[in-house]
Amino acid sequence: MQAISNIWPDNPYNAPMPGGRPTDKQASPLGARIAHARQHAGLSQNDLAQKLGVSRSVIAQWERSAVALKAEQLLALSIKLGVTVDVLVGRSEPTKRGTGPVGKARHVFERVSQLPRATQQRILANVEDALTAYEVRKAG
Repeated sequence: MQAISNIWPDNPYNAPMPGGRPTDKQASPLGARIAHARQHAGLSQNDLAQKLGVSRSVIAQWERSAVALKAEQLLALSIKLGVTVDVLVGRSEPTKRGTGPVGKARHVFERVSQLPRATQQRILANVEDALTAYEVRKAG
């Protein structure tokens, strides 16, 4: 008798888990700095992996385990994360951030700031309308 597989590619109940199980190991100091810089840049592990041309599991390993990165890898990380290599290796503190948005919101507003003034004003009017509607719903 032949076994019949119940795993179908179009069956959503058998889809692989997106991330894996959480680790019980504490991150290395370098890994913690990489994770902090990645989160501050508003990037997921997948986003950073795509930018660097590596897999997400490589980024996860860098963040969780004590690894020895090559100079080229550290330089590429620093460029993609917008920090210096010194910050990644713990030689200097990251610059204090301003009061503006962080992560993805910061990237969006940086892109908006490069648009023509009239387009910026229309976008900001939409954002202000959305914020006002949120505040009314929250208060009501």
